[in-house]
Amino acid sequence: MYNAVVARVMEYHDQLGLSRERFAELAEGFHDDSYAGRDYRRLPDYRKGIEKGTVLVAGTVVRGFPKIPRCLVLDSGIPQHFDGEIAVEEKLDGYNVRVARIDGDVFAFTRSGIVCPFTTHKARSLLPVDRFFEQYPDRMLCGEMIGPENPYTTADCYDVDSIAFHAFDIQDRKSGESLPVEERRAACEALGIPQVDLFGIYKPSEAVESTPEIIDDLDSRGREGIVMKTVDGGQQLKYTTSAANQGDLAFAFGLPFDYGRDFSFRRLIREGFQSVEFGDTEAERRERAHGLGESLLVPMADAIETVEEGERLGERHTVRAEPRVVDALLDHFREQSLSIDIERDRRVEGQRVLTFSKQIQRSTDKIDTYLDGTIVTE
Repeated sequence: MYNAVVARVMEYHDQLGLSRERFAELAEGFHDDSYAGRDYRRLPDYRKGIEKGTVLVAGTVVRGFPKIPRCLVLDSGIPQHFDGEIAVEEKLDGYNVRVARIDGDVFAFTRSGIVCPFTTHKARSLLPVDRFFEQYPDRMLCGEMIGPENPYTTADCYDVDSIAFHAFDIQDRKSGESLPVEERRAACEALGIPQVDLFGIYKPSEAVESTPEIIDDLDSRGREGIVMKTVDGGQQLKYTTSAANQGDLAFAFGLPFDYGRDFSFRRLIREGFQSVEFGDTEAERRERAHGLGESLLVPMADAIETVEEGERLGERHTVRAEPRVVDALLDHFREQSLSIDIERDRRVEGQRVLTFSKQIQRSTDKIDTYLDGTIVTE
C-alpha cells in the first residue's frame, strides 16, 4: 500500500524542487483528504524542504505559506535581517488563506492545507477570482480572513461587520515565489482586492526609527503587529504588539490545559524584551505587568468557574452564509472529529447565522478532575 501511495505522488517531486529520493522520504507525511469529490494530499506540518500546508492535487502543487521568522528586538533584528529597502505592512489577526485555481475551480486552503467549504465560498463571493486568475493563472492569492463572523478566530478589532479578506501576497502556486511588493499592491488595487495597510518603504536604519511608533499606534488600537519584507518579497520578518501577546495569553489561559508551556513562555518573553526596548518607565512596566497578570488569571479563573458550574469549555464562533454553506461547514467539522455545540441558529435575510462552540475536552476534564480533589504531584 505504501509503495502505491509513493508511486502516485512521485510525479510531484520536480515541481517541489526535490530529488526523487528526498520526496520519497517525505511522501508518507502527507495526509489524504477530499473536497467536493476531488481528492488531494496535504502536509499538516513543516518538513525540511516543504512548507506546512503544501497540497498535491490534480497533478499540480499548491505551496504552503512559509513560516515567517520573528524578531524580539527591532533595533538589532532589522539591520541583521535586511540589507536593502523593506516594506512595512500590517500583520492582521485572522486566519491565513491561500486562494488557488485548480482545473478551472477556485479553492481556499487554510494554513494546514485543508480546503474549507466556508472559506472557499467566501473567497469566491468576496473576491474577483475570475479576473484575478485570468491575469495570474499560475499564482495564488494569499491573505488573511478577518472579522467577527468566521469559524476559526475570535479577534474583533477591525471595522468589519461579518468577514473580509485582505491580501498580503501573490505567490507562484508551485514555487512559492512572491510578486514584488509594489507590483502586488498595484495588481490588487487595479482588481479591487482589499489588502493589508502599507506603512511605508524604508531603509533598515529608517525602519529602526519608524517601527516603534507604528507598533505603539497598532497596540493602542488592539491590533496584531507588522510584517517587514524586502521589496522583492523574498525575505520577511514579523513583530507583534503587546495587545496581541496578551490577547494570545488570555485565549490560552481560558483553555489552560490545551496550550503548552512553550506557547505561553514565548509570549511572556516577547513582553519582557519589548518593555526594555521601548524604554518603559516604572509606571508603564507596572501597567504592562498588570495587563499580563489579568490575561493569565482572569480567563483561567473564569474557565474553572465555568466547569464548576457544570458547563463545558469551548471556542465560540459565529458564521453567516447561505444555509447550504453552513451545512457544509458543519459536515466539514464533523469529518475532522470536532465536537460542535450549537448555541444559536437563525435566518437573517435568507442567510443562516449560526453561533456555535467547538468543545475543548482536555481542559474541561482536567479542571473537573482537580475540582473533584485529584492530587497534583510536582
